[in-house]
Amino acid sequence: MSYEEEAEKYYLKTGFKFPFTLIKAISLIKASAAMANKELKLLDSEIADAIVKVSLMLANGEFNDEIKVDVFQTGSGTGINMNINDIISRHASKLINKKVHPNDHVNMSQSSNDVIPTAIRIASYLEAKNVLLSITKLSERLNELSEKYKDFVKPGRTHLRDALPVTLGQEFYAYYEEFLEDKQDLEYAMSQILDIPLGGTAVGTGINSHERFKELAIRNLREFLNIDLKSPKSLMRPMKLLSDLILLSSIYKKIAIDLWKISNDIRLMFSGPNTAIGEIDMEISLAGSSIMPGKINPVTVEAIMQASSEILGLDSANSYISLLGEFELNMGNPSIIYNISLQSLLLNESLIKLADTVLTSIKPLKERMKSLAYSSPSLITIFSPLIGYEKAKSLYERIKNGEKLENVAKDLGLDEKTINIITDLNLLVNPGIPILKGKSIESNK
Repeated sequence: MSYEEEAEKYYLKTGFKFPFTLIKAISLIKASAAMANKELKLLDSEIADAIVKVSLMLANGEFNDEIKVDVFQTGSGTGINMNINDIISRHASKLINKKVHPNDHVNMSQSSNDVIPTAIRIASYLEAKNVLLSITKLSERLNELSEKYKDFVKPGRTHLRDALPVTLGQEFYAYYEEFLEDKQDLEYAMSQILDIPLGGTAVGTGINSHERFKELAIRNLREFLNIDLKSPKSLMRPMKLLSDLILLSSIYKKIAIDLWKISNDIRLMFSGPNTAIGEIDMEISLAGSSIMPGKINPVTVEAIMQASSEILGLDSANSYISLLGEFELNMGNPSIIYNISLQSLLLNESLIKLADTVLTSIKPLKERMKSLAYSSPSLITIFSPLIGYEKAKSLYERIKNGEKLENVAKDLGLDEKTINIITDLNLLVNPGIPILKGKSIESNK
């Protein structure tokens, strides 16, 4: 009976499978290790070459149906390591018609305890690269829209109540800056997961591996992946701690929160069309209701908000997972890579959909925005520098009840030039004191 068949008795049987990036990472580790052991003359050349050949086939997606072990298994990941050792040894033995042993040959100079912590970091890095590309694209799209809509004046809102005017471009620019910050945070987190413990074997000391194995194996791995992998001074550190991966998960959570926020703002701007905010329209051809004909809903942003919520939950789970295990080894390796992989998948898809589907479909209703901006009672704030807060507050109800700003201004005895200034919404979205423009401060005392 093979290891994976025996493991079914002891591991959970949930049907949850490891991401292919992890399989690829472990396979390339096996190839790198075999090449190092061959160079060190610890492994027969024919056996080493067979291991490398089969490992690269596995890394390219072959034999994937032979990965049988469940994600929820031993916390060190011995199950997936042994499963892959068995696959490689089985096919390598057939290839050269010579016995290739899963432990003595494929796993030479290694332990699950250094292979799996190495592999989960490589897999996480590979998936984070996709997220990085997508968040870069989203940032660029938001920057484009901030320029395109820089003159589209709309009411600002705080506490979901009318506030002073802003532009749609300013709102998009704020999100552009935030996602740019997210991108930089992600780049930093990615740089932190490049420290790998390969060569540490069972407890981080490197016992039963040649003193040059680590150097040669990591060199080979770098060449396979074109990633600047590093060997930390303490190999024990990335074996016993998942803190660097928790940092990555936390950045994913931060991005998800920002995705949730922008999606909800777009959803609110799209609300209506006649009984809510209704500041934008969106080109959505998908029917929103099975009973109400013609009803269109913000389906994509709602899907993004659900995905973002899932990412937050996975981050919380990762925090608990990082606490598993004592002393020299963490016991949450299999589940954290599953969670981080799912986080990156959800993020990548959400970022792409927001950039390519949602933002490109937005059609601002410029006149509607402008009309709502003019009707905000908070425009009374403009008078505060001239008449003081208390007097301005007394005028709030007049604008709230529909009176025009210019009529209130006339009652205050303001001249036509000043009235034209304070009713120009394009001036009200910039810094300064509009009511004092064209008037001397002395004349307002």
